[in-house]
Amino acid sequence: MPKLIVVEKPKTWNFRLVDVEIISADEYISGEQYQEMKNVKLLNLCKSYQYQSEGYYVSMLAEARGHKVLPEVSTIQDFRFPSILREDSLDFDTLIQNTFKSEPYDRVEFYIYFGITQSENLNKLAQQLFQMVQAPSLRAVFSKKNKWVLQSIRPVNLNEVPEADKPLLISSLEKYLLRKRDFRPDKKKYDLAILTNAEDANPPSDEKALKRFYRAAVESGFNTEFITKNDIDKLIQYDALFIRETTNVNHHTFRFAKKAQSLGLAVIDDSDSILKCTNKVYLFELLNSHKILTPKSVVISEENCDTLSQRMAFPFILKQPDGAFSKGVHKINSKEEFKKMRETMFEKSDLLVAQEFLPTSFDWRVGVIDSQVIFVCKYFMAAKHWQILNWSANKQKSREGEVECIAVDQAPAGLLKTALKATALIGTGLYGVDMKEIDGKFYVIEINDNPNIDAGIEDKILKDKLYEIIMSVFLDKIKTSK
Repeated sequence: MPKLIVVEKPKTWNFRLVDVEIISADEYISGEQYQEMKNVKLLNLCKSYQYQSEGYYVSMLAEARGHKVLPEVSTIQDFRFPSILREDSLDFDTLIQNTFKSEPYDRVEFYIYFGITQSENLNKLAQQLFQMVQAPSLRAVFSKKNKWVLQSIRPVNLNEVPEADKPLLISSLEKYLLRKRDFRPDKKKYDLAILTNAEDANPPSDEKALKRFYRAAVESGFNTEFITKNDIDKLIQYDALFIRETTNVNHHTFRFAKKAQSLGLAVIDDSDSILKCTNKVYLFELLNSHKILTPKSVVISEENCDTLSQRMAFPFILKQPDGAFSKGVHKINSKEEFKKMRETMFEKSDLLVAQEFLPTSFDWRVGVIDSQVIFVCKYFMAAKHWQILNWSANKQKSREGEVECIAVDQAPAGLLKTALKATALIGTGLYGVDMKEIDGKFYVIEINDNPNIDAGIEDKILKDKLYEIIMSVFLDKIKTSK
């Protein structure tokens, strides 16, 4: 993938980089060859990103041309709202306080170059700030009254870079661009990042499955790397992002999906799928408006919850809108239990979903990607429990019910038809549709983005072919976006 660095005076910068072209803003804006180039990674080091400046237009035109640019226009716009950036910095307030706990002065100013600064003790904070505000060179100011706060952060004009910092700027830029895989003799055509979290208590794929995803990706032609939540600034280096950790909207997985999409990466799970699938209130409205069978459901608030007994018989299921892995889902057997449980749940959400209880010995799950069914499983209820997961069980083995995977062509036609109809309302990503079968009819309980794919379970029928199908979808998404 071609790499471009745009500066005002290319001749004054001596970068020791292979396959990197240094050009002026005028050349990039007007040069026909740059208008036609595809799959470009661009670093915009112009002296100003002010509205309608050359630097602003470099980033804007780069996005219009489908080039991956740093900084993006959205980042440039963020600098216009310093209060929002200060608020965003509260996400790592503990790191800020720990970094400056021994600082004798009440004001600290430092420069950041691609996440690196001159002071070793500031580098962890510098990396966090670079992830928050992805611009090549930054000047950050922190001040202390009652506690340390980010006073300001802004892009640095190359002419402002202190002479003593220029070697650090150049080495940081080289380190940022000089990715190890760029020099592999077996370099593939595309780069894939797989986002995982070793601390995820209930990851969507176990270690064996992740290894199979990796092998399938490499065999499909991807340079493949596992990344973590600390690597959002590296997304510009990739062509595709595969999220294999539990997703949520108010979560770094959603920010990763949004960022990757803005850079033009092929993404599974895409942010729209996360947004739609993780909220049961939305899913209830979506499925019902399209006449897809669901258990009888009622969206309730604190204002109307007292009338629920007139519309829903006991027992019923009470759901937190964004619960996952059977958490935030409760079986309500009486008015007293309902009153006690709803008080706790309304502290987290203004709306809850009450759903008819349909007892079955198992739930169906249909795995779908790009409008094709790739696995069908029966998830049986945990021992002496009404859910497939029993979080109150003392032992891990008794927590989960058995799982039976069956061949797609052996699954009921109505099951597959319902799953495809439901997922078509969301998108063309990777989904798991949970359904109950009652008297030959299939009721959609929910649609999961980021469904479980564990070794020996969901892949039991297709084996390695399952992982190959998913990688082929990534390839198709990349090619159709070019």
